[in-house]
Amino acid sequence: MTSRKVVELFYDVVSPYSWLGFEVMCRYRNVWNIDLKLRPAFLGGIMHGAGNKPPGLVPNKFSYMTKDLHRLANYFDVPLHPPSDPFEVMFQKGSLSAMRFVTAVQQIEKGGDKQVEQVSRELWRRIWSEDKDITQPESFSEAAKKAGLTDSEIEEVLKLCISQEVKDKLKHTTQEALNYGAFGFPMLICHIDGKPEMFFGSDRFELMANCIGEKWLGPKPDSSASKL
Repeated sequence: MTSRKVVELFYDVVSPYSWLGFEVMCRYRNVWNIDLKLRPAFLGGIMHGAGNKPPGLVPNKFSYMTKDLHRLANYFDVPLHPPSDPFEVMFQKGSLSAMRFVTAVQQIEKGGDKQVEQVSRELWRRIWSEDKDITQPESFSEAAKKAGLTDSEIEEVLKLCISQEVKDKLKHTTQEALNYGAFGFPMLICHIDGKPEMFFGSDRFELMANCIGEKWLGPKPDSSASKL
């Protein structure tokens, strides 16, 4: 068997397109011969550092995005429903505290990234399925409890997420994404023969599969495989 290729997934829970990419890669981590590395980062820092302008600030793009997300939710089978005020959620409240919380979860987790995966998913659900807050400590606690963390783990993460250590780690991960050339999320870095190849967005999986020598089986590989 050939050696497993490392794939890094940089994401932020404020981004609905990141959720789509996240779910697809989590489905494929045991289908493709890859080691998936979850890299929670801060999208606001990426946009600022890259000099990019969010699509939500361009009226025609925003109008298209709302229709596009509805189609994508059906295609990828992700329960994505825009909040009542997407502009407030994405651009006024933002996700800095939430991504520090996810980073803190990653800091305490040993032997894998299941808690990071589940906490990230619950935070996405809060914004993009349930129209709930992701800026307050009680919101983080609720998401973490649904993700299966114990009360003591939640208490530890809440303390850690406001530490300088975690703030610096999130900043470092965000800068790493910028160093790769990021300008938005989701961003996937496939390490092929010692060389990083960047893929942006939730519509490059077929091309990415071709580049890493794997087969794209659609958004739900388990159901696709069962039909073969």
